[in-house]
Amino acid sequence: MPHDQRQSGPPGKNANAGHMRVPFELKVRSAWRQPCSGGVAWVLPRCWRALLGAAGWNRTVGLPLAGSFALNSLVPASQTLLFLDPRPLVERLGAEFFRQLPARPGVYLMRDAVEVVLYVGKAKSLRQRLSHYRVANPDRMGRRHLRLLRQVVRIELQECADEMAALAREAELLRALKPKFNRAGIWPATPRFLVWCWKEQTLEMAITETPSIGWQSLGPFGGGVVHFRAALTRLLWYARNPLSGSTTMPHGWLHGRMGAIVTLAGNQSGLNLVLMKLFEGDTDGFVAWITERTNFLVHAYDVEMRDADLETVTHFMQAKARRTLPFATPDQIAGARRKEPEAMFPFLGEEWLQP
Repeated sequence: MPHDQRQSGPPGKNANAGHMRVPFELKVRSAWRQPCSGGVAWVLPRCWRALLGAAGWNRTVGLPLAGSFALNSLVPASQTLLFLDPRPLVERLGAEFFRQLPARPGVYLMRDAVEVVLYVGKAKSLRQRLSHYRVANPDRMGRRHLRLLRQVVRIELQECADEMAALAREAELLRALKPKFNRAGIWPATPRFLVWCWKEQTLEMAITETPSIGWQSLGPFGGGVVHFRAALTRLLWYARNPLSGSTTMPHGWLHGRMGAIVTLAGNQSGLNLVLMKLFEGDTDGFVAWITERTNFLVHAYDVEMRDADLETVTHFMQAKARRTLPFATPDQIAGARRKEPEAMFPFLGEEWLQP
């Protein structure tokens, strides 16, 4: 097809099924240009000439120096596979199983022929998550996942109220069953407690593995308590300093560098009551209290940080309410050796960074 008859605009579908008419812009290097009476002739390499000859174009075309060579050619819309990817779960469970999956949060347990749980996972939508296992594509899945799909005979579903409940249920099942194809979460995390105390009108908060005498404690938790303390500390600062906001906040607090012990000035009777209600599960009351006292935040960044920290605190307390398995048994907690403050906080001279 001559250059002046080439198509413009997006490629359209051809009458031949499975093909599309796609314009190819073939940029020819300057070394392949040769002068001619009509201006410049484009001399193509042998491999391109063979390709264009097969397409029915067997002559060179005169184009201006700044021009480009264009070709409308029939190409397949998709590459046909010589061998289809295996679908072991579809063969064993049937296509109807995947069509009837609920689009709800929950956990799924993959079992082998003798009903041993091989893998436990959680999903915001069980239908969407499990549809990823339909095709065992070796180019997109690792060998470990391919081995898992070859062994799965049955998938058990447990629907949950929301994603946070599914996450808590998954953590419980992982620690109880310890499936061989799961790597994270199968062993209990190191227990960490949020501890606090008052010294006159100053609140001190820290994170430790063993509470010390004279400190109130909340827990045990996992590594998420580090983010929880950072968010809670910033919210209390905003509540005490709504006009200055982050401009007068201690260095590093915006990025979670709080130190081993956080100190915050405040009214002991009023602030302690707010914290106790929060730790008892009254997240709505805490959100209302913070929102009321931070209405005068000036900077948009501080408002965004406040909203993000409120979400972190709320989700953390909701997960705490749903968690059923402790990080340590009651006997272990009761028999834990009480430590002095020096042994309780061995990193007083270092900064704690958020993971």
